[in-house]
Amino acid sequence: MFSWLARLVAICWRPVRLYARMSKDDEDGTGDALLWYRDLDRHHLGEFSIAIVQANEILEDHSQVETGSYATFVGVYDGHGGPEASRFVCDHLFLHLMRLARENGTISEDVLRNAFSATEEGFLTLVRRTWQIKPLIAAMGSCCLVGVVWRGTLYVANLGDSRAVVGCLGRSNNIVAEQLTSDHNASMEEVRQELRSLHPNDSHIVVLKHGVWRVKGIIQVSRSIGDAYLKKPEFVMDPSFPRFRLSEPLQKPVLTADPSIYSRPIRPQDKFIIFASDGLWEHMTNQEAAEIVYNYPRAGIAKRLIRTALSEAAKKREMRYDDLKKVEKGIRRFFHDDITVVVIFIDHELLGKNASVPALSVRGFIDTVGPSDFSVLEGTAVDASSTINSARV
Repeated sequence: MFSWLARLVAICWRPVRLYARMSKDDEDGTGDALLWYRDLDRHHLGEFSIAIVQANEILEDHSQVETGSYATFVGVYDGHGGPEASRFVCDHLFLHLMRLARENGTISEDVLRNAFSATEEGFLTLVRRTWQIKPLIAAMGSCCLVGVVWRGTLYVANLGDSRAVVGCLGRSNNIVAEQLTSDHNASMEEVRQELRSLHPNDSHIVVLKHGVWRVKGIIQVSRSIGDAYLKKPEFVMDPSFPRFRLSEPLQKPVLTADPSIYSRPIRPQDKFIIFASDGLWEHMTNQEAAEIVYNYPRAGIAKRLIRTALSEAAKKREMRYDDLKKVEKGIRRFFHDDITVVVIFIDHELLGKNASVPALSVRGFIDTVGPSDFSVLEGTAVDASSTINSARV
């Protein structure tokens, strides 16, 4: 215990000269063993870049990009309390979406909402089956951000405080950031008002603790997959876990898995979409992120966004990113969160065309790359078992 604390104190308080520019080492991310990325791959409307950096002892972010001839799927799943919920979402939500798309013959907001609902029910079933031998699984949850581009339409669904931002070209050829998602976080006044209106008889539905607003004084996000102990009285946590102890019995769910969903046609001025967990947005604004994407080459742009965020995180501790790279996982969480970034570029000349791109399934950080079968979204029925196998390659 004392060895890692001593290392943390030494790192935090060591005098370090600040630099206005990143070193070449900082720029290419060399030497950061906790940074994973794929610089550039193709999807049906252009190209995409993905990067993830680990901070926790066990990575709690999971993510995926699924591409096909007519569709692109992006999922960013920011776990908390452990990795099980975000891993479960990564393993199941896309498969539920494909099953429902096949049954309905289309993608729609209702199909997306039902895919979220099926994923939530599946995880709660897992909790019910295992929580007596692994009680902490009832306190595990995940934010969930999903984007689907299909037949020229963009669908975005969100639980929690991960965020999707589209970069639009303005009239003066400047880039303008437009946030597509709502942050379901108790730090937002409108979220606190929503919670109070849903729980008028609960004076402790939101509590200010150490300067941070939290639902029931425990958690910041108001929507998630999982967090069963805040949704079902049967999963009340044992007193031996005081961090998750409710001051009074749960009368009704205080968190929900009902996503905010947004859809609209891809517009001519839409140039790219940034999907990222909240760890990125702690260190830069929507506009700053959009300008970085717009002003730098596509290859490695997700990695560049993460490096910029890490440089800002280091600066707050009077360090350079070059020093931060040497901090090991676990201790690294004192400086920044796990961060996932996916950037999807939109090349408008490809709209309406059958793109000759390989179907691809990319799972972030663990180098899982294989074929993805999007034929259900192209109106062709597929065998469910082959869908599951191809998505898990």
